[in-house]
Amino acid sequence: MLDRFLPVWIIAAMGAGLLLGRLVPDLDAALDAVKVGEISLPIALGLLLMMYPVLAKVRYDRLGSVTGDRRLLISSLLLNWVLGPALMFALAWIFLPGLPEYRTGLIIVGLARCIAMVLIWNDLACGSREAAAVLVALNSIFQVVAFGALGWFYLQVLPGWLGLSQATLDVSAWDIAFYVLVFLGIPLAAGYASRKLGERARGRDWYEQRFLPRISPVALYGLLFTIVILFALQGHTITSQPADVARIALPLLAYFALMWGGGFLVGKAIGLAYDKTTTLAFTAAGNNFELAIAVAVGVFGVTSGQALAGVVGPLIEVPVLVALVYVSLWGRRLFTAEEPARA
Repeated sequence: MLDRFLPVWIIAAMGAGLLLGRLVPDLDAALDAVKVGEISLPIALGLLLMMYPVLAKVRYDRLGSVTGDRRLLISSLLLNWVLGPALMFALAWIFLPGLPEYRTGLIIVGLARCIAMVLIWNDLACGSREAAAVLVALNSIFQVVAFGALGWFYLQVLPGWLGLSQATLDVSAWDIAFYVLVFLGIPLAAGYASRKLGERARGRDWYEQRFLPRISPVALYGLLFTIVILFALQGHTITSQPADVARIALPLLAYFALMWGGGFLVGKAIGLAYDKTTTLAFTAAGNNFELAIAVAVGVFGVTSGQALAGVVGPLIEVPVLVALVYVSLWGRRLFTAEEPARA
């Protein structure tokens, strides 16, 4: 029931969040106040609940087959760290030439490569869990190293070369590393420990046939909880500034569609199987919205246009990538099955 009607539950969670944010006085302020630094604890809880079951399913003894696949790794790096930021920069300037705050916010979203929610979309689309774990870890390393440098390039250097207006982004690599540790390190360690300890104590059959089915629904509960919180936090803003939200949404829609479609076509063109092609597409299309929002709020302020653009990111990403899960499943017919598809 949960899986079959997931789009219904997601739409209901979005609606519930909007209503709560609009109808309950000061709910957004109360939720936003529960944080450590710039990390919202309710959102962090939802993301951790989402990621742990998926990472507990990964067969860590198979990661070598992924790390040795240079086609997958190189394609992912090029899509995420060359094409993704460049495409978002272009779309931001094309759609929002006279709105510098929103434009800067979108560019920040493009720099924050996904390390969390992509695991859910990949799992729903029957992508490779092992490939997703490796690519997410790879993105995390590059995020710590490259986020600040790419922000400087796309907000100051490249606009200067093109004769466009410039902006600044002052963000510490240590702050980025902290976000990566919280949103990837904790659930990854928990998932790895669960598999190692569970298999050692009861064996792989018990772990995969008894334990994993019990914890699997937690991931989707975490997803729905996160969606409710996200929309509740911004319910008033969304309903009071619909025109601005719509303007920000247009380049985001184009971005998600182009990145996912490009990743899927690249995977097919270089001869990857369906599961790795799907993983490549979703890791290319997703973004680390929590990092983007935290950076925008920390640098420009909670009421800034940059922060609003960061917030609109996941509000558009969630329904679009859910739709792309079904597109991906439909696209399985384009591949020759090398192994039975997961149910």
